[in-house]
Order: sequence, then structure tokens, then C-alpha cells
Amino acid sequence: MPQFTYTDWILIETQFDPEQLQSKETVFTIGNGYLGTRGSFEEGYPHASPATFINGVYDDVPVVYTELVNCPDWLPLIVIVNGDRFRLDQGEILHYERQLDLRQGLLTRALRWRSPSGNTIDISFERFASLADPHVLALRCHLTPVNFEGLIEVQASINGYPENQGFNHWEGLDQGKIDQGIWLQRRTRTSRIELGMAAKVTISGSEASLQVNTAPGYPTLSTSFVAKAQQTVTVEKIVTVFTSREIETPVKAAQEKLAHLPDYITLLKANEQAWDEVWQQSDILIEGDSTATFAVRYNLFQLLIAAPWNDDRVSIPAKTLSGFGYRGHIFWDTEIFMQPLFLFTQPAIARNLLSYRWHTLAGARRKAIHYGYKGAMFAWESAETGDEVTPRWAIGSDFYGEDVRIWCRDREIHINADIPYAIWNYWQATADDEWMQKYGAEVILDAAIFWSSRVEFNPEREKYEIRGVIGADEYHELVHNNAFTNRMAQWHLEKAIAVYDWLVHKFPERATELEAKLQLTSQETSHWQDIIAKILFLYDPSTELIEQFDGFFQSEDINLADYEPRDRSMQAILGVDQINKYQVIKQPDILMLLYLMRESADFPYNEKALQTNWDYYAPRTDITYGSSLGPSVQAILASDLGKSTEAYEQFIRALMVDLEDNRGNTRDGIHGASAGGIWQAVIFGFGGIQFTENGPVANPHLPPGWTRLKFKLHWQGKWHEFDLKGLGDEGAGEAGGVGEELITNAPCPMPNAPCPMPNIQGFIFDLDGVLTDTAEIHYLAWKKLADEEGIPFNREANEALRGVSRRASLMLIIGNRPYSEAQIQEMMERKNRYYIELIQDMTPKDLLPGAIALLDELRQAGIKIGIGSASKNARTVLERLGIVDKVDAIADGYSVQEPKPAPDLFLYAAKQLGIKPEESVVVEDATAGIDAALAAGMWAVGLGPVERVGAAHIVLPSLAGIKWADLRDQFSKISANIFKVSNSFQ
Repeated sequence: MPQFTYTDWILIETQFDPEQLQSKETVFTIGNGYLGTRGSFEEGYPHASPATFINGVYDDVPVVYTELVNCPDWLPLIVIVNGDRFRLDQGEILHYERQLDLRQGLLTRALRWRSPSGNTIDISFERFASLADPHVLALRCHLTPVNFEGLIEVQASINGYPENQGFNHWEGLDQGKIDQGIWLQRRTRTSRIELGMAAKVTISGSEASLQVNTAPGYPTLSTSFVAKAQQTVTVEKIVTVFTSREIETPVKAAQEKLAHLPDYITLLKANEQAWDEVWQQSDILIEGDSTATFAVRYNLFQLLIAAPWNDDRVSIPAKTLSGFGYRGHIFWDTEIFMQPLFLFTQPAIARNLLSYRWHTLAGARRKAIHYGYKGAMFAWESAETGDEVTPRWAIGSDFYGEDVRIWCRDREIHINADIPYAIWNYWQATADDEWMQKYGAEVILDAAIFWSSRVEFNPEREKYEIRGVIGADEYHELVHNNAFTNRMAQWHLEKAIAVYDWLVHKFPERATELEAKLQLTSQETSHWQDIIAKILFLYDPSTELIEQFDGFFQSEDINLADYEPRDRSMQAILGVDQINKYQVIKQPDILMLLYLMRESADFPYNEKALQTNWDYYAPRTDITYGSSLGPSVQAILASDLGKSTEAYEQFIRALMVDLEDNRGNTRDGIHGASAGGIWQAVIFGFGGIQFTENGPVANPHLPPGWTRLKFKLHWQGKWHEFDLKGLGDEGAGEAGGVGEELITNAPCPMPNAPCPMPNIQGFIFDLDGVLTDTAEIHYLAWKKLADEEGIPFNREANEALRGVSRRASLMLIIGNRPYSEAQIQEMMERKNRYYIELIQDMTPKDLLPGAIALLDELRQAGIKIGIGSASKNARTVLERLGIVDKVDAIADGYSVQEPKPAPDLFLYAAKQLGIKPEESVVVEDATAGIDAALAAGMWAVGLGPVERVGAAHIVLPSLAGIKWADLRDQFSKISANIFKVSNSFQ
């Protein structure tokens, strides 16, 4: 898995791993909504997958499919050092760091490289796609020889031969040179879209002249100069790009734009200012969870750089503008998962996304006619025209294997209601009547006409049915009366009638115009009413359990736990044909329906229905490897049900899908729907936002440890700011314990200063061995693993693992035995799985003696209580113990990068509690924990033998019988003694 560190805004990679080359190209994508450029290297690398995608530039691969085109590559910058070409697969990398700064969409890379000839040079790159001017791209390179003086050559090019995984969509038209620059003219083979790109280079720090080489399809600017040790030469490359989609003469436009651009620094500042304005509206601030703080912003960034800021003829592809996955096609992902972010923070973009569907109505009508239906039948996968572009066949990697028919194009028709759903929500949120009457109403009404021709009346049931479909759950490829599809069609028809009535009363001329255009009659709307009243919906009114489709409950049940551990989907395990026979679901279907009806509390949503259907369908959902669309939805619904641990687990699963490549397909592009789902999980799930007549209101249930959640929402022309506080700011707090045995040589929490009388405001408890004996559970989990591996392990050996991270513990257990990194990762995951299984049986009875009494006494005294545990399962343990409500802040394995004995975890906990380190007491049972507390400048209480925790200020056998008043007295004595000793040396 890719390993990153990060600050609140910056993603940092400190080691180059060729095995992760293509997935990291996706992760380090930059863009500006007009285009996206993958994070490939300027100098190239074997098996790299460089790509720049301009939104809306599609072309056909004859017979096979339509796809978003890989455009000419503007990145190439070759550096040759005394005859050795700089490449990461040659020479030696002495230092490497790559950073993506989300605040300004700036990608940087800094290296120290020793050439095969022994010349060491510092090279840094930075690039951005200007948000201030979407047609401007910029790249800068600093070159600093470290230990030599010699000749450096630089070649800056435009590569006119980009490929879409083996296919080149471009015909060469022309190229040439201009002042200080070069230009290239290309045209797509089938769609005949013309592209013009121009580039110029400036050199500073050395005398150097530029030469132009116009090799066909690869115009290049080159220069060479003698570089001196420790002197920096800077190369700046600025590129402009236009296509015939937005201007008739793209080459001329690119040349003129380039000629009038300011310098690199000015362009960078304009880009930074543009990003600052965007983040003013779209940022989400989270405090108390460093992982979420950065990763939420990262997911928002990836959507913002794919969004059509200035073009209402394009939408956002499922893989954004970051990879070749799904050929750049647009799915329901955009309307249902991505749209809400823009609707409530960038409504003009939301309008553009929906206008795209209006522009592609002709394609939707052609599809309806092809299948023998009326109205508009939206494509499951759409490109430029709105015609169906879902490939008919999936060609497998097995040369002798059978190709797989893709039925979504024919049967997955719920998108015809999903698009109107998004349009209706846009109208409700913006009150944009002008757009609605001109554009939105036509989409809603024509798509509704499709349903009236698609339903079938069953006289035996006296119900309308929708047969032969695929629902949101794509594991079942031919079902009848899918509840999601039927209810969404019914909902759509309800809203179509409302929109039609509104038009007749408010915009009668437009209503008359659409009646004629769509052949919309009173008989048609009466038919809609009949369908609404009689459509089949399979559910039990007494239990409110909904049947996913006709016969689902008669399918064979399955226990997904029986297939663990696994690293692929249940469809891959069971096969495409077999999985149809089982009650296993690719992604939420019934639960997805409940989520979409949740905000307006429309049928079938209510709390009982949610609980009943969650209990039935959540265990049957392949949430790990089914669809990336599922986890964010389940996170929201789990949060509604008070399942905070499960909500957070699913949230993290969605949050890290690309940063950790946890599905193994990040190389194909960003999971755009998951990124949009993350925004919804934070705002609607954890923030609990609901919309009332007076605007949005919050009913927050923040994850344990989150102390603050801050964001803005735009609703009906006004901005609403929310600044929600978590447990850490609600009053009573964290607990800690002090003891009977005084360690007089322990350091003062305030180094180099006499200790005043302590002003203790908070206690930070470790979990394992302090509040509960999970150490025994850890031992049992490690023991099971060791036995399976044939490694001797006993309780004595387990003592060395106290306070040690999971990886460090495993390395102690395996010793010098040869295991690969993949095996080590698998064993850590296996041990954690055993541990999680064991903690499910925990109850409040597993609290250690004295723990509850001390926690309650501290809370009554106004002392804040925090948890400082390295475990990533701390939240689960607290819930099982029933003490979440007694804790004000949680610092766990997700909170910081550095484990104990580093002080980071406890400093983090104190920050969440809003107290200073010297006001904090840490209660620990491990040497590493005591060392961490002392390094943090905090008071330390050790539980256990002196040989293990003797460095603590106070050592206790346990918390049994410990009173806060006694602890306070002990700390006062210690403080007074240290103060006396300090004075005696003055």
C-alpha cells in the first residue's frame, strides 16, 4: 500500500516505490476543471501512464467504445547531467520527497540524485493547472549541482503522441515555433475536435540560449549551460491549450494567450488566490482526527479539480479526470454522489452538471426509440452526446476465457429517476425558477414519459410492474420489481406532476411549448397518477422489511464471514452466474433507497424501517470489495442508528479508498462517487444537517475524538455557517489516576523550571491494562497467530509487547524468521481480525476495579477525561465497555503518525481537551507510555511493577480504591518536594 504522511493540507511522499507508480500517478493528479493531469514524472519512467484529459474531448475507438481522449502531454522536461540523463531508474536516489498542496493545487517534487558518473545534483519540480485561467499550465524546475561543475542540458517538449492504453486518437495537422516558444496542432480522428497547444521556456541563474527542434509531433525547446556547484539554475515552462469545443481557432488562441501571459510567479499567485476563494466556500475543518482532517480535504480537492466551472455541456466522469477507468464515462455517480457537494458549496457548478443532462436529451431520446419506448431514456454510461456508450462486452484478461456481456446498458434504468432526483433537489436548494422552467422541467417531464411506456400492468396483481431490470445492486442482473427502481420511478412521477402543475400556473407559455414538443397530454398525466397509485412495492407493513426484488427472500442466504479473509469481490469468488442465486449485494440497494428518501422523510423512510432493513441487508452487503459507492452511504445510516463505531469504520473505508489504494484499482483513476459520498457522510451523517423552512439545521453526532466540525452551506441564496463542537468541548472531561507510592526523582512536567503547585485540569488514560485488561485479548490474538505460524510464544514473551505498536510487536514475535513485507502486512491484519472478534464479547463487566468510580469522581470534580491509546480499535472497546459518555476526547491509532514513546498521542489528547501539557495527568501501564507522558511534559501515573513504570511520578498497583482527593494531595507533595530541591540549588 502507498505510504504517505500529511499535514492538514499537504500530502507527502518520502520514498519512491516503482511498484506503486501508476496508483500514485492518480493520487497526485492536479487539474482545474477544464483538464486534469496525472502525477506522472516530467522526465518519464518505464511503464508510466501519463495522461492529460480535457473534459468533453471524446473520440471513438472504432467498433469498441467511445472514450475520453488522452491529450498531448505538456509535461516532458528532460535533464541531462554531464551526459547522463536524469531518470529515477538509473543512478542513485539520495533524497526524495513529493508533495501535493491542496490549498493551491500545487504539486512539487524534490530530489537529490547521484548520476551513474557520480555527479550529485539537487532537482526540484513544481507544477500547477491554473484555476484562475483554465487554459494555462505551468511547470518550474530548479537545478543545483552539489559536488561538480559541468554541462547541463534541458529539453522541454510537447509530446504529440499520447495514447489511450495503446490507441492514439490524434491526427497531426501542424506545428511550429514562435518567440521563445513552440506550438502543436492536433485533431481527433473521429470526433474531429481540434487542439492547439503552445509552450515557452525561460531560464534564470545562467547564461543560456534556446534552440527549437520541431521533430514531427514532438516540438522541443532545448538549452545547455555550464552549471557551477551550489548555484541554482531555474527553468520555467508555461503552456497554453485550447480546443475547437470552446473556440474556432485553438492554435491561434493558444499562441496569443501565451504571448500575453505574465511571469510564472504572477501566474502562481493568481492561481493561489483563485483556490483561496474556492476553499472559502467548500472547505471542511475537522479537529480531533488528523487522518480525517487531511483526507476529507483531499477527496473534496479531487472533485473540485474535475468540476466544470465554465462549461455546462460536460459533467464529471466516474473516475474524474484522473485515469483511464470507465473510459471517462458519466454515470449516476455524478448526480447522486458528487452533486451535493457542489449544490451546497458551488451551486453554479451544480447547475452546469445538470445542464449537461439537458444538452444530452437528444441522445436519451434516441436510446428510448432504439429500445421501443417513449420519452427520454438516459444512458447508463454517457459521454458527449448522451447516447449509450456502455461497452456491450467486457473483455477479460484470459485469452481463452469467455467475454462477459454487460447488461447495465439495457437494464439498469434507475438512472432515469436519479437524474430528476438531482434536478428536484437543485431546485429546492436554489429556488432557481428560471433554470427550472427553461431546462430542468423538460428533463423531468420527458424522463417521466419514459416510465409510462416502460411499466407493465399485471391484471392478476392489479399492479404496475417494472420487469427485467438491474437495481443499484449489480450482482443480480435480471430481476423484476426491484424496490429501488420501482419506488424511484414512482417518486419521479409524483414530482413530474408537481413540476407540470407549477409550469402551467407560473410559466404557461413554457408549459404549452413542452406539451407540444413532448406530446404531453392530460391522458399521459392521468396515466402517471394511475402508476403512482398502483406500482408494485414489495414490503411487509407490520415489520417494514422491504424485499429487494421479486423472489429475493427465496434466494439462497449466505454468510459473508465464511469467506473471510479475502481480497476480491464476492462476484469474483462466486462467478457472475452463480452470484445471482444468493442473497449477497454489491452495494446498498434498499438502504440506498432509504437514504435518498431520508431527507424529506418520504415513504418508505422512517426510523423503524431503517433499523429493520439495516439489520437484514447490511450483513448481506459486500461492503469491502463490492462497490466503492457503498461505504459512505452505510456510514451515514449507521450514524443515524447510533452505531458510531461502524459509521466511522465505513467512513474511513470510503475516505482512504485512493490514498491507501485499498481496492487495488486506484491506478484507474479517483473514485469520484466515493469522494462525493465522503462530503455527504461528514455533512449529513456526522453533522446531522437537515433542511427546514428556516434553512439548514444541525443535529450533530460527531465521531468520538472529533472536537470540532466547521463548514458552510449555501441554501436558497444565503450562506449558513456551522461550527459544531464534539465531546472534548462539552464540559467534564478526561480521567486519570494517581497513586500511593511516591517516586521522588521523577522529573517535573515543566522542564528547567521550579514546579508550582499543580493545576491539574485533565486525565488521559491509556486503555489496555488501565481501564480494562485488553492486554489479555491482545495476548490471545497474538498467541493464535503465533501458533498458526509455528512460532513459540507465551505470556512471558507477551510482556515485551506492552505499549508497543502492532508492527513492532509482530517483529519481536517473528525475530529473524524470513517473512516478506506482504506476509507481514497479512499477519498484522490477521491478528487485528482475531482481536476484533474477541473484543465483540466485551461488556462493562470487563472494566478493571476502581475504573468507573474514579471516572465518575473526576467528572464530578470538573476534571476532563481523555483516552490516549495506540489502538485503532479504541472506540469499539469504549463502546463495549459502555463508557463513551464519560470521555471527552479520544486519541487513538488514527490520530497521530508517531506511536509511543513519542509524546504525540498524549499531546494530541491534551489539545483536544483544551488543556496544557503541564495540566495533564497520564495513567499508563507500559514503559513506552510513561516515557511518552514525561516527554510530553505531563504528570505520569504508572500502574504495575516499579521495574516497568518506575519512572512515573506516582506508581500504583491498580486503580482499585483510588480517590481523586488522594491523588491531588500526592501531586501537591511531589510538586512541593521538587520545588524545595530546586530552591536548595539556587
